[in-house]
Amino acid sequence: MIKTDILIIGAGPTGLFTVFEAGLLKLKCHLIDALPQAGGQCSELYPKKPIYDIPGFPEILAGDLTKNLLEQSKQFEPGFTLGERAETVEKQEDGSFIVTTNKGTKHQAPIVAIAGGLGSFEPRKPLIPNIASFEDKGVEYFIKDPEVYRDKRVVISGGGDSALDWSIFLADIASEVTLIHRRNEFRGALDSVEKVQELTSKGKIKLVTPAEVINVIGHNKVEGVVVAQSQHIDKEFIIETDHFIPLFGLSPKLGPIGNWGLEIEKNAIKVDNALDYQTNIPGIYAIGDVNTYPGKLKLILCGFHEATLMCQSAYKIINPGKKYVLKYTTVSGIDGFDGSRKESPKAVVKAIK
Repeated sequence: MIKTDILIIGAGPTGLFTVFEAGLLKLKCHLIDALPQAGGQCSELYPKKPIYDIPGFPEILAGDLTKNLLEQSKQFEPGFTLGERAETVEKQEDGSFIVTTNKGTKHQAPIVAIAGGLGSFEPRKPLIPNIASFEDKGVEYFIKDPEVYRDKRVVISGGGDSALDWSIFLADIASEVTLIHRRNEFRGALDSVEKVQELTSKGKIKLVTPAEVINVIGHNKVEGVVVAQSQHIDKEFIIETDHFIPLFGLSPKLGPIGNWGLEIEKNAIKVDNALDYQTNIPGIYAIGDVNTYPGKLKLILCGFHEATLMCQSAYKIINPGKKYVLKYTTVSGIDGFDGSRKESPKAVVKAIK
């Protein structure tokens, strides 16, 4: 059983910033996310795309924002359960909640903060009739540990940033990398496209376009894929491989959280924005893009604001009768759970002669 003060469902920007705000109140956090790494959409869908409306940053790449938030929260030592989806919630006699994931991992906390963005992200799977029978047997929709592919033959399918970036990364790990896309044009960062071109010319990546995988073959595990050339539908050939990784993006779904008894409106969770973003279940909050209320704006900076007020409310539930006096970090400094201390330089008192 993983126990914490605030259990955060979703490790995107809002969830990560919650760790920092909770830490200022001496509250520990643990995060659950269905994706294999923290960062949500920012790290999975568009890590190299610039964001222009983060205060203090005229422009920042989505991936860099995630790295900064992780660095900012690191001093408060958050725990992570990644690659697992929050499945069920049970309220205990003491008022706390036990949240169990789809893999059976149990977490207990007096406060649950749902910061799931647009919901849990499910991979968009290609329309290949037999693909389900090869899942976890050579077909993967996420890359959790690149070392799994060392000295293996890998086929990646897709035309976005994820397909390009992982093809580049695995070029130095796998024995053979083949990138297949149904078009000649790729929708990704220009430097990634140019890098793939360079690696293709050096023979480190095999590029097959325009084409698509139409079948997976093998006995109990992936042994190859059947590829059809887009301009010649009748022209099919087999590429022998150990792994097939279709990277077609993610589809947001509210998922099992929708069955928790929360008040839902248009696939979003209704909250009390007049006070603290609490749901209709006391002790469960929803912050960021996953919630809805009159005047709601789905912006990262709004999620940061909601996280801050939510933590203040959570503090009162966890510490009944105890008053918290808000102090600016420039005055109070920051004491990390790791023993670190950050504070403004002390003023120098010196007489002028």
